[in-house]
Amino acid sequence: MDWLLSAVQQYVSTETLVTLTALSVVFFVGSLIAIPFILVRLPTDFFDTRVPRRWMEDHHPVLRLLGHLAKNVAGAIFLFAGFLMLFLPGQGILTMLIGVTMLDFPGKRRLEAKMIGQPAVLNTINNMRQKFGKPPLTVAPDP
Repeated sequence: MDWLLSAVQQYVSTETLVTLTALSVVFFVGSLIAIPFILVRLPTDFFDTRVPRRWMEDHHPVLRLLGHLAKNVAGAIFLFAGFLMLFLPGQGILTMLIGVTMLDFPGKRRLEAKMIGQPAVLNTINNMRQKFGKPPLTVAPDP
């Protein structure tokens, strides 16, 4: 095992390895806390493409713009962290799903429907919601 560590240290410093390990632990623990917190609080029809989503419609345009900017930055962070968790410990797919839901881009609702429509993903989320006494998510049937 020492030969592997010394081979890696030729390309990556020890400080970088320690930093990556610490970030991995933070992402893992953070995802274990944040993912259920977010998914349990979603409305049951959040991923139903037949139901329109309106966010901050009744707020001042400047406040709405700042809110959308903050939401997109947070979404990009979740998406990036989820991508990293595909290779590091953590709930990568669910974290990426939350990141995608926070971002604004054309075709987002269809992408969300495809992601959440995967039986393994939907069952995992609905089992998590059931543990907290929340009803299961509903999704639109395929056209």
